[in-house]
Parts: sequence; structure tokens; C-alpha cells
Amino acid sequence: MNDHVYKTIELTGSSTVGTDDAICKAIARATKTVRNIDWFQVIETRGHIEDGEIAHWQVTLKIGFRMEEPG
Repeated sequence: MNDHVYKTIELTGSSTVGTDDAICKAIARATKTVRNIDWFQVIETRGHIEDGEIAHWQVTLKIGFRMEEPG
């Protein structure tokens, strides 16, 4: 088994539906340009309020991806 080295990036997903949808949107977008994504960690949840109601959920994630072997 190889030892792995990971790099992390921080993303914020947004959704009018809920936190799970915001997480899924952030991960779906990241998979379009980042290879070897293995894990995520929610580091912050917040929201935007309009007229006394939740307008958007915002979830900030750390996404971990495995570094590729050189060569």
C-alpha cells in the first residue's frame, strides 16, 4: 500500500434548498477540474436572510484530494 499525500482546497457552496444541496453543488463543481477527490470537511455553515426568511444556505468545505505520483 502506498503512502498518500493530500492537498486541500477551500470552497463555499450555495443553495436556496438547504445545506446538503450546497455541499453537493460545491463537490460537483470541484470534480470538473480537480482529480482524486477523496474527502470533504464542513468548516462553516451560514446563511443569507431576506425579508426575515432564509434565502440561501452557504456551506464552506475543505476538499481533500490525493496528490498524483510524479512521473
